[in-house]
Amino acid sequence: MVISWKSLIFRNNRKSGYRMMEIPEGKVSLLDAVPVRCGHITTEWEGECAVLAYPRFKYEWMRRFLLPKGMSPDIHVRLEEHGTAVWELIDGKRNVREIIEKLADHFQNEEGYELRVSAYLSQMQKDGFIKLVIPVV
Repeated sequence: MVISWKSLIFRNNRKSGYRMMEIPEGKVSLLDAVPVRCGHITTEWEGECAVLAYPRFKYEWMRRFLLPKGMSPDIHVRLEEHGTAVWELIDGKRNVREIIEKLADHFQNEEGYELRVSAYLSQMQKDGFIKLVIPVV
């Protein structure tokens, strides 16, 4: 699967391990990208399923003034079995290809599971749970 990156991609640097680099119209294989969890996402557990929590408001002052009493300051997203399996393998070191290979047994080599995992990771990136970075070789 090949996706077009017209905006910014991230490359390795000394401090965070990644730096932003603009690629105008290049194509990069999604399988070579390394998914990295976003820092504002926390993981909680309900049994064997992961629950992702992220702040309802971006700024602290918004939370203080706009959050109704008794409402959680975080939004919780419960992942099902397959989503949890993918989330556990996102460690910032494995690329998408390695994650798909490790999930072969979990999906019992089901036909088309590679596309499902790729689409799931793309959607998680769009929703702001992960960043897809291209490691410098």
